[in-house]
Amino acid sequence: MNFSLLKEIIDLTQDYINAAALGSLTPPSKEGFMAWVAENLPVAQRANEPRWDGKENGRSAEGAISTLLVHMNRYAKNYSRAAICDSEFSTQEDFVYLINLRAHGTMTKMELIRRNVQDKPTGMQIITRLMGRGWIEQVASSKDKRSKELSITDKGLAALELQMPKIRMATNIVSGPLTLSEKFELIRILNKLEDFHNPIFNSNIATSELLSEVSSNILFSDN
Repeated sequence: MNFSLLKEIIDLTQDYINAAALGSLTPPSKEGFMAWVAENLPVAQRANEPRWDGKENGRSAEGAISTLLVHMNRYAKNYSRAAICDSEFSTQEDFVYLINLRAHGTMTKMELIRRNVQDKPTGMQIITRLMGRGWIEQVASSKDKRSKELSITDKGLAALELQMPKIRMATNIVSGPLTLSEKFELIRILNKLEDFHNPIFNSNIATSELLSEVSSNILFSDN
């Protein structure tokens, strides 16, 4: 826990409460606090602060991040659908599963499903479809001959290679106007989020308990 940061936040909160008590502000609230902080930040710090939709009305940075990630996912899926249009691929997940098997080698069904951050029923449907097309097959595990792992077939490699020019085009479009340094910085930030969320996803917490369980264990820092 970063106690120095926590103390700064508490001191800032007290300043806001004091200002509200003087009658110059509306009754204290989270939205009011955020707006007050934005107005009282040093000019240099405000200059480096990005804009986002609803910010002037007290919308939080966290809310903006969540919405923008959802939007980016939808944009990427739209380009992916265009990349597999008029091909043998049914969904974006079909070629993503094949790409993972080609890149990382054989793995169990659950390893492949978890790598793609999907629930078991959906993942099994994709695997069944790919096996039905002869694009993947089950082979004896290199670790335990009694177990089976999935491997991409020559037919799967050929299907993937045929579609790769359009898939690469779609992935290039997703990153849009970002410079190389911006792409690297975005990867670093997204990896940080991935490292945080992936263990939570793989812990299989019940949906009804997910928010309270994760919220109670979050430790904030300024790293």
